[in-house]
Amino acid sequence: MKKLIRDNIPDIIKNKWEKCEFYIADDIEYSIELLKKLIEESIEVKESRNKKELIEELADVVEVIHSICDYKSISIDDIEKARIKKKKEKWWFSKKIIFKYT
Repeated sequence: MKKLIRDNIPDIIKNKWEKCEFYIADDIEYSIELLKKLIEESIEVKESRNKKELIEELADVVEVIHSICDYKSISIDDIEKARIKKKKEKWWFSKKIIFKYT
């Protein structure tokens, strides 16, 4: 099994276990793994059992988003501008409206 991990994890693991393997992904694999990590962290948000866990998992989602932005040379400010524009045009999710397919 393989998965993208935070930069300091190899050192932490090496200090605890005798053997472990790591490698540096190429650009294509890194891009794919970032998206997989976003899904993984989003699932963990869904499965959070309390507010503390939710905050931690949301922080992980935000970190992955920042990493994707860094990799794709996208400004967080540009994302925030797009979010605000959508909010003004379509509002947000506060009314809890669920679309029911017919």
